[in-house]
Amino acid sequence: MSKKPILSKNSIIILVITTLLAGLSAILLVFFISFNNKLNKTEEDRTYQRYYAMIAGDDESTFTDSLYESILAKAEEEDAYVEMISRSLSQEYSDEELMKIAVASGVDGIILFADESSELRDLIDEAYKENIPVVTLFNDYNLSKRLSFVGISNYNLGKEYGNLIIDMLSDNTYSNDVVKVSVLVDANSEDPGQNVLYLAISETLEKDYEKHRYSHKQVEVSVYPVDSTNSFSVEESVRDLLMDQENGIPDIVVCLNETETTSMYQAVVDYNEVGRVNILGFYDSTSILKGIERNVISATISVDVDEIGSACIDALTEYYELGNTSEYSTADIKVVTKDTLDLYKEGEDNEN
Repeated sequence: MSKKPILSKNSIIILVITTLLAGLSAILLVFFISFNNKLNKTEEDRTYQRYYAMIAGDDESTFTDSLYESILAKAEEEDAYVEMISRSLSQEYSDEELMKIAVASGVDGIILFADESSELRDLIDEAYKENIPVVTLFNDYNLSKRLSFVGISNYNLGKEYGNLIIDMLSDNTYSNDVVKVSVLVDANSEDPGQNVLYLAISETLEKDYEKHRYSHKQVEVSVYPVDSTNSFSVEESVRDLLMDQENGIPDIVVCLNETETTSMYQAVVDYNEVGRVNILGFYDSTSILKGIERNVISATISVDVDEIGSACIDALTEYYELGNTSEYSTADIKVVTKDTLDLYKEGEDNEN
């Protein structure tokens, strides 16, 4: 008695074809996953020798963006990665909380760009105990165990602002006998550098007065505290200054950061004080340069962010390779006015 085959000839053919198709599909799936991973490969997929955290009090300004990009580019040259950790978290944290997170994460280094406070000084010392070097930007924290300070000389900056004020006085643009100058300072900061800058402005003006004797132009320099909690509080502070009927509106306002400069620029326009209030700003954002072009901002101080970025990473690299580094690194500053604006833009374009 003959036995029937378990599978018919057609069934065998179908099984073979199905098996081949399944194998081909598996091969295509593996290829697709591999190809897709290559397409979606990001910086996080690369392994770096060191990982640094950057903490910035104002992480949304164009100045901070430019600074971070410069630091990141320099870090990659040294086989390191820098992360602005505030942008990687789902909710907002204070600078102090971000410092605690960075220390607890065991990063290889911290770049701190925030207003000076006693709690942050203590946290810098805590990082030091954990062998985490901290580089501070623009605020020195000289009473802490920070590795290095990178920024600009507040004394030199104050002298530049003082010389700009002298140029305004020399142009005889003020008919009033007393010229009022308000220097905007951060009400929330304990940084003594603000006092150094203010004293440098006053000293520069006093020396010039003794030399030229502007008897018809008495200059009164005062500080005006600004709430720097956020951009809205800064805007409110500068608007209050322009509405201060008791003390009078200042003739010249010295702004020490980008947010203050852009806020004062907008407030002067909104309150129709263009030509009445002269602004001396800080940084060279597109908006600020536009303000100079429109004669709303008299001048601004520009700092080379690439020079600052290189100094930050160099300090951390030297620490790991040599065991030590320079405690101070200062960058050059440039004055941009209406007369030098075109030349300044040409220089920036050539560098890019």
